[in-house]
Amino acid sequence: MSEHSGLLATKRGEANAFVVIGAGPGLGAAAARRFGREGHPVGLITRNTERLAAMATDLNSEGITTATAAADVTDAQALTAALDALRTRLGPIQAALFSPRPSLSWIKPVLDTGPSDIANALALNVVAAAAAVRAVLPDMLDQRNSTLLFTTGGAAVEPHRDRAVSAIAYAAESAYVRMLHDALVDQGVYAAQVTVVGPIGPGARHEPDEVAQHLWRLHIERDQPLLVLR
Repeated sequence: MSEHSGLLATKRGEANAFVVIGAGPGLGAAAARRFGREGHPVGLITRNTERLAAMATDLNSEGITTATAAADVTDAQALTAALDALRTRLGPIQAALFSPRPSLSWIKPVLDTGPSDIANALALNVVAAAAAVRAVLPDMLDQRNSTLLFTTGGAAVEPHRDRAVSAIAYAAESAYVRMLHDALVDQGVYAAQVTVVGPIGPGARHEPDEVAQHLWRLHIERDQPLLVLR
C-alpha cells in the first residue's frame, strides 16, 4: 500500500466499502480499481447486467473484493435497494462516486431542447444524486471521515448553446454538491466534485486512471470542494 494508504488506515481503521453509482468501463472501473488497490471492497451499480459482470470479473482478477447490483439510478426505490444490497454484502459504505452517463439523445441545441429533455437530465444528475446521498449518508455520518464524490462534464463550467441539457443539469448538480460540502464538512463527511473538460478515455485528453487518481487524492486530502481538469 502507498504512504497515503497507511495514513488513511491510521486515521480511519480498516477500509470500508467504496461504491460507484452509474459504473461504466471507463472512469467508473478505473476508480473502482484505484480504491480497491487501497483495500476498499468495491460495489458497482448500473442497469446493464452484462457490463456489471464484466467489470466485476476484471476487478476480482486483480484481487479486489467486488459486489454488484443492477438498478436504474433514476428509480429512487431501486437505487436505494441496490445500495442496501451492497451494504449487506460489503459492509458500511465509506466512500461513494456518483458518475452516471447522460443519454447522448438528450444533447441538443438550446432552442431544440424541450421540457422533457431537461426533466430527464435533472432526474439523472440531481434527483438521482439526492436519492443516492440519502441512502448512503447514515453510514457516512456514523463513520465520519467519509467521502461523497461526483463527476461532471465540462459543460458545468463552460456551458454551450449546442449542449443545453448538459449545461443545465451539471450546473444544478454543481450547486447541490457545493451545498452538500458546506452542510457536511463539519460532520466529518466530505463532498467534492471533479469536472472533466474535454474527452475522457484511453488515449484521450483525460485518461480514466489519471482522473481516478484525482478522485483518490480528494478522498485522502479533502482539500477542495471542486476540481476542474482541463
